[in-house]
Amino acid sequence: MADDDEREIELTSLVERNDLTGIRLWLAEHQPYEIADELSRMDVHLALVPFRLLDKDRELEVFEELDPHHQHQILLGLRDSAFRALLEEMDPDDRARLIGEAPAKIATRALAGLSPAERKMTAALLGYPEGAVGRYMTPETVILHRDLTVGRALEVVRAKGADAETVYTLPVVDDGRRLAGTVQLSDLVVSDDSELIKDIVDVLVPRVRATEPAEDAARLMQQANLVALPVVDSEERFVGLLTFDDALELIEAADTEDIARQSGASPVSGHYVAAGVVRLARARSVWLLLLIVAATLTVNVMQVYEATLEQVTALALFVPMLTGTGGNVGSQSATAIVRALAVGEVRLRDLPKVAWKESRVGVLLGLMLASVALVVGTALVGPLIAAVVAVSVIAICTWAAVIGSTMPILARRVGVDPAVVSAPLVSTLVDATGLLIYFSIARLVLGI
Repeated sequence: MADDDEREIELTSLVERNDLTGIRLWLAEHQPYEIADELSRMDVHLALVPFRLLDKDRELEVFEELDPHHQHQILLGLRDSAFRALLEEMDPDDRARLIGEAPAKIATRALAGLSPAERKMTAALLGYPEGAVGRYMTPETVILHRDLTVGRALEVVRAKGADAETVYTLPVVDDGRRLAGTVQLSDLVVSDDSELIKDIVDVLVPRVRATEPAEDAARLMQQANLVALPVVDSEERFVGLLTFDDALELIEAADTEDIARQSGASPVSGHYVAAGVVRLARARSVWLLLLIVAATLTVNVMQVYEATLEQVTALALFVPMLTGTGGNVGSQSATAIVRALAVGEVRLRDLPKVAWKESRVGVLLGLMLASVALVVGTALVGPLIAAVVAVSVIAICTWAAVIGSTMPILARRVGVDPAVVSAPLVSTLVDATGLLIYFSIARLVLGI
């Protein structure tokens, strides 16, 4: 960690001193991903200085390592010639993603500056719905016909491979360009030259439609351990490959968004260090405002049972403990189910099974925690109120586990991101309903 801090200070210091020789030496000693990380930490007017000093090949590598937010900032600081040259050299899928997320000013300028061939390829990818795998696939592939021999297929790979984004997974098609399967380059290399491609093609390889969600496709790749995933149109014609590097970025972006949602905040693009205070506060404020409004339910419940509290003031001692416990149990259940939904372990039809399992988990947790509450409560306020608290703990834990596990699934059912209704919202809801359970049990047991 210390080395990282020193490296960042060193580059920033070199830029601030306008030490061009020192900057060039620093850039030569570091990998593109390291350079991109350091540029992401700097203000854009400073980051442009080392970026402009990169040679053409490394400039593209570093640029593609940046997230879209910083790519847009860098582009705005480039002259037209450098702007056009950089975009022209990008892979079509990376370029389409950048333009699709860019402000209108950058998008228009970018498309206008492309060559006709690159513009056509980019426009085709942008024609797919936002978030569809078609936006993330690469059309630059080496396509093999199923009737080719292995020897001829290797000649095709050698002739066209330099222009393809990947040659490790090769799509195989029939006369109508319909996907027959894929063949791995390693299989071609070890096969006899006279053998036909159709005899070694993997016809069972998973495939996805270009209009399907990109995150689902990336999760499928992860599950099936694929280097690349074929993408087809509605008529099963091959249109591109989703490569593993793009799949990793999709999964990282989805997980980052889920983490933000689970904490009750909106996702913030770009590097945290470079993000402004106002921007971070704005991302968190909306959800906090909604949650504080939802928290008024708890105040209303306390108001309704004000008379009960006046008769047995000792009940108030355990309100923070019960609401905190219920919120924690609900949050744990919600987090587990959001993760299970994301990786495909839980589906919509599993709702009854999940609710039944989590209810039993809640009961077990409640029994364990109730035993502690009973001992502590007896010592503080006597056995009767301690019994009320212990029974309430069991009921609240069970209720919280069920609510926490079912709300994300129901959210998915109605088309809402499950992470949105996870920990903070579940905790707020369980606080209010938990108090209803607590005071209802107290009235029943104490006869008030």
